[in-house]
Amino acid sequence: MTIQRSSAEENQSGKASKSNKKIAQSSKSGRWLWFWVGMSGIAMVSATAGALLAVSLTSTPLQQAQLSPQEEAAFDGDRISGGVLRFSELTRPVNLLVMGMSVLPPDIQNPPEDTKNLKYLPQVNSFDGLSDVMLLLKFDPETKKIIMLSIPRDTRTQIEGYGVKKINAANVDGGPALTARTVSNLLGGAGIDRYIRINVLGVAKLIDALGGVTVYVPKNMKYQDDSQHLYINLKAGKQHLSGDQALQLLRFRHDELGDIGRIQRQQMVIRALMDQTLNPTTVAQLPKVLDVVKDHIDTNLTVEELVALMGFGVRTNRSNMQMLMLPGRFSEKGEFDASYWLPNKDGIAKLMAQHFGLESEQSQQTTTNPRSLRVAIQDSTGGDRSNLQPLIRALEKSGYRNIYIAKAWGEPLDVTHIVAQQGDGDSAESIRNTLGFGEVRVESTGNLGSDVSIQVGQDWLQQKSILEKSLTK
Repeated sequence: MTIQRSSAEENQSGKASKSNKKIAQSSKSGRWLWFWVGMSGIAMVSATAGALLAVSLTSTPLQQAQLSPQEEAAFDGDRISGGVLRFSELTRPVNLLVMGMSVLPPDIQNPPEDTKNLKYLPQVNSFDGLSDVMLLLKFDPETKKIIMLSIPRDTRTQIEGYGVKKINAANVDGGPALTARTVSNLLGGAGIDRYIRINVLGVAKLIDALGGVTVYVPKNMKYQDDSQHLYINLKAGKQHLSGDQALQLLRFRHDELGDIGRIQRQQMVIRALMDQTLNPTTVAQLPKVLDVVKDHIDTNLTVEELVALMGFGVRTNRSNMQMLMLPGRFSEKGEFDASYWLPNKDGIAKLMAQHFGLESEQSQQTTTNPRSLRVAIQDSTGGDRSNLQPLIRALEKSGYRNIYIAKAWGEPLDVTHIVAQQGDGDSAESIRNTLGFGEVRVESTGNLGSDVSIQVGQDWLQQKSILEKSLTK
């Protein structure tokens, strides 16, 4: 039996159809409206945070050191942020020298009275000792990248007026200005715009103020130094660390890589902190965070410049945050009267040209030949080494000849990391294209002797059969 619809029913149906279209269009418009409201909200939060920060700290000087005009000349004093409505916007690339200070009573001339007559050496809130950590950060609004170069504290270099020494002594000899000149000379004349010194006593407070940090502890770490009341006791695995626990991870250096292993852990913690804290919500809390740590910080950044750097960090894509380490090698036993990190001039020139725009004769090199590239494979899946053979064959088929299996990567990875250990992101990207999977990372957490380290994750187990079939063709 056929049921015919009346014209009234058809008219009513047509109206309903038009109504539904209008609702759908209205729904789409609504979604776009809320999207733009959300984006505007984020911008407003960032702007508000900047205003709050500027207002709350205008009466609080951030610079504790008294630099002479000659010392101030070691830094580029040109403006780095816009004026009035653009005060929180970077207007040019900025090189920021960051020094982490670990100071004991014997390191300074007039230690506090409450540190005397103790049976151990406590940390002192001072900026006059050795720089335990040294980083050069480049904030580049032109490339929209943040580049972080770790400089080992044992780097052997010339310090003006004091001869060849470990670079961490430059701060003792001449404060931030001499350290800036020493770093600039080491890096082929790179300009230093500003500096920050933070005492180790402020690091734990800073991390606590940011809510702690979630990071993978690569192995069990246990160390005790009663003379400094330094007690390190961490278990391996992914975990949320308090400020004190994070400091234990950062300060541990009693393994086969010594200070270099510590630098790799610093990069892991810094990346984790960036991932979880560089957002509008955290930026809005900056006044409170800085109020907690301001007594432990010395910097020639103005409040407005600090806001501009943080704002740039919030807007920077995480894939554009690259972490490098000064190219070099360990000194051999008996080579010198002390143990050093010996800088590689050609490697430094190439790195500075590629990431800091500093050209030199040594940096005039052609594209890296795959045959000469040192490729380390670090398995994180816990499988047998034979499972890695198709991976090695695929690389060999594409012209890579210097391939070796290195110590396994402790952290279980879902996605394979292809690490540009020496900062050569193009070579790492070429390997990723060859394999067809993985995530390129420009950082120095891979195998120390490699140019590129492939930290094999679970995605390899899914790609293995595909790669094997391509090898039989």
